[in-house]
Amino acid sequence: MKPIVSIIMGSTSDLPVMEKAAVFLDEMEIPFEMHALSAHRTPEAVEKFAKSAEEREIKVIIAAAGMAAHLCGVIASMTSVPVIGVPINSTLDGMDALLAIVQMPPGIPVATVGINGALNSAILAAQILSVGDKELREKLATYKESLKNKIVKANEDLKKVSYKHKTN
Repeated sequence: MKPIVSIIMGSTSDLPVMEKAAVFLDEMEIPFEMHALSAHRTPEAVEKFAKSAEEREIKVIIAAAGMAAHLCGVIASMTSVPVIGVPINSTLDGMDALLAIVQMPPGIPVATVGINGALNSAILAAQILSVGDKELREKLATYKESLKNKIVKANEDLKKVSYKHKTN
């Protein structure tokens, strides 16, 4: 099995956040790989990874980083494979990472999800991949239907909650 998605994180301290992406990709049966790479500590390894992604047939890269969060943009600068950035809340409530990832210069786009938004990054990766994959589109439709069903059930449960002045 060859990976088509790469999950890259600045360090393994990001794994508790990024596990949500891995679990979702696993549930969708999308082959993926995971690596810890640092734009500042292992720049040569980041360059080798980014420049080889396309020839290795990686279709989407999910890159997570905190603080200065250069990893996502550095990778995006060296490949035409779509990069989805996940800002990690490590300092400044993750705002430093969010701004570092979303404020890319023209020509170097990084799709960016919310702070610690690993699950959304995996869903977005799956949606990108589903453009040419009807079976994956159907899995995503089923997943999104399950989200709707959770809200319907939540409202049914809320009907059972009683307060003196609650009207529904």
